[in-house]
Amino acid sequence: MSKFLLSTTLITTTLLITALVFVNSERALSDENGEEWSLFGLSSLKYMGVAPVDSTTYKDECGSCHMAYSPGLLPVDSWKKVMLNLENHFGDNAELEQSTYQELLKYLTDNAANHSEYRRSQKIVRSLKSNETVDRITQTPYFIREHDEIPKRLVVDNPEVGSFSQCNLCHLNAKKGSFNEDEVSIPGVGYWKD
Repeated sequence: MSKFLLSTTLITTTLLITALVFVNSERALSDENGEEWSLFGLSSLKYMGVAPVDSTTYKDECGSCHMAYSPGLLPVDSWKKVMLNLENHFGDNAELEQSTYQELLKYLTDNAANHSEYRRSQKIVRSLKSNETVDRITQTPYFIREHDEIPKRLVVDNPEVGSFSQCNLCHLNAKKGSFNEDEVSIPGVGYWKD
């Protein structure tokens, strides 16, 4: 009888622990909505979104013309491609002094999506084919998939936005590295609901 009691106790304990893990990790499955989850005291906040920009030089040089995009939004090869074409940077000349160029290239490649622990950065990398190098965030399969249900008239044809590349105009916390769906407010339209 004691073997039966021991077996029952082990099975009950195992089921209880499994249930606790499942309940606590359920929120991890919905982290796209910006919910913090915690499993036995370990927080998910470090791994959500993308790393926010923390380079003053990058903010000053690139952020003076457009949003200073997080390096975690593109992999290394993509950032190299962008940096190699600064004389024709999407229609503008964005050439830099050599020392500034080297500093920014190092910052972008050291913090690129394929070097990041952040989930959204990892998803961006996984969405690309192994030999695929894009020079626009909006060309990544991950970006396309996440924005495919938003009508162009709300963004591209919207004079208050104009382009899907204007992340910070709709994603209220983009500068913090957060691109959660419940933080999207399209100018002239309001909060976006799936």
